[in-house]
Amino acid sequence: MVDLIHVHGSHNHFYILDQTELNTPLVHDELVALAQKFCQKNAFWPGADGILVVDEPTHSGPVGKMTVVNADGSIASMCGNGLRTVTRYLSEKTGQKEFTVETAEADLRVAQAADFAKGVPAFSVEISPVLFNKEAFPFDNLGFDNIVNEKLPAINDHLSFTAIAVPNPHLISFVDSDQDLKETLGEIGQRLNGKNQYFPDGVNVNFAKILGPNKLFVRTFERGVGFTNACGTGMSATSFAFALIHPEMIDLSQSISVFNPGGMVKTNVHPNAEHPWIELIGNATFLDKVSLDESDLHQAKLEESNFTITKTNEETAYQAFVESL
Repeated sequence: MVDLIHVHGSHNHFYILDQTELNTPLVHDELVALAQKFCQKNAFWPGADGILVVDEPTHSGPVGKMTVVNADGSIASMCGNGLRTVTRYLSEKTGQKEFTVETAEADLRVAQAADFAKGVPAFSVEISPVLFNKEAFPFDNLGFDNIVNEKLPAINDHLSFTAIAVPNPHLISFVDSDQDLKETLGEIGQRLNGKNQYFPDGVNVNFAKILGPNKLFVRTFERGVGFTNACGTGMSATSFAFALIHPEMIDLSQSISVFNPGGMVKTNVHPNAEHPWIELIGNATFLDKVSLDESDLHQAKLEESNFTITKTNEETAYQAFVESL
């Protein structure tokens, strides 16, 4: 029997699969099939936004390597909410409190942080690199080589946008109305993640409301997933855009509180460093452990009778934290 750990960061849900514990690691096509099957919700299975695959690092230094497989089977460059949960998993496995994790684009610094509340463990992760060039997305046919607070009539008739890759590609707009946060975001998100001439590989779309100094609400339409309760790289990229476009609303010596449909995280933006980056701090909640045969993983076999679940009580503490916000 092997275990999948059902986790969430700001109710961005995942299953952690530690391939170092398997007799035979899953190959790429098997991981794609696993995500497409195990991330779908049904009567006996809660589903998730993706699979977080832990492997041995490919070089010295990092404690482990994380690969993110979205619910549709596509591979994401990074996942901030997911990285926090993988950080907790590796921290508890190794006993280390501060280390690096290999991701597709970079080795990222991670660490245990102060609990957000009683029973709500929190972890800090580096979000980088920060890129603006159109090749990093890619985008085209918009008339710009980089987009910072620009009107894009081809996409929308009244909003301004900023494009930041961290390295996941994000399109960001600061909005005032709930209609934009819902209908407009959904329409743009669906259009730019279907066949289109502007973002041919798709893009994560983030709409934000400024709630006050150092305070945001962010909602994300995530590439490969759709609307999510939260997107860690999206909240990080939006925080960076906040610092660029509305510097009068930010004290960079203090954390930004970023609220989302699944809770709240904190970010620290470092825009003036030689290596610009964002620190993302938030919960890493373990919901339950799913035990099943390794052969079922290879076959992406999911039936009501082929697994057992051992639950934790951590969600009760997390919900109490959310209600206190």
